Amino acid sequence: MRNHEEHIEQEEHWVSVSDLMAGLMMVFLLIAIVFMVNAERERNKVRDVAVLYDLLRTQLYQDLLTEFAPNLEEWGAEINPDLSIRFGRPELIFDKGENELKTGFEDILQDFFPRYLGIIASSKYRDDIAEVRIEGHTSSGWLGRAEDAAYSLNMGLSQERTRSTLDYLLLLPEVQQEKVWLKAHMTANGLSSSKPIQGADGEEDRERSRRVEFRLRTDAESRIAAILESYQ
Repeated sequence: MRNHEEHIEQEEHWVSVSDLMAGLMMVFLLIAIVFMVNAERERNKVRDVAVLYDLLRTQLYQDLLTEFAPNLEEWGAEINPDLSIRFGRPELIFDKGENELKTGFEDILQDFFPRYLGIIASSKYRDDIAEVRIEGHTSSGWLGRAEDAAYSLNMGLSQERTRSTLDYLLLLPEVQQEKVWLKAHMTANGLSSSKPIQGADGEEDRERSRRVEFRLRTDAESRIAAILESYQ
């Protein structure tokens, strides 16, 4: 009789353990389901932000192209779908080895930049612009200097040129009302010869490599990063 009672107690013990395990499995299953639902929700958020900013970039590119298409050839400029505007005729921009803006480039900037600012700082786009970059680029050579020394000298030259450009733009009367916004968003970046332009033969096109570019960075990256960080 006693053995029978012990057997019943053991069965009850194992039943309670199996019930506990089944309950734990259900809890883990529910946690996994919640995790998967949240993960899918975050993926959808990232996708929606990416789609939104792709549309914004496309629309901004079209607005810039519509505004400046009649002037591009005269300025020696081009607008690219990545929202960069390249001024690529060095004879209009700076004298060789100098950082002072030529009068012709000042005239171009005086025409270009207020119109450019009127688009990117409009209510349509201003809250989505993270950075307005002025980039200075040089060719890879420097007369009589070894490769590393030439790169270093060109780095200093490209930085000085972008600062000269920035200083000139901030003094334009037409941009004074947006100076606070500009100072919060505009940067000057000298890149030396790190991003040369290649010719059809695959070799560096030194003439075209000497250029000034304006680039826009939207805050899509930071918004996606914030979503991913909140998910972690």
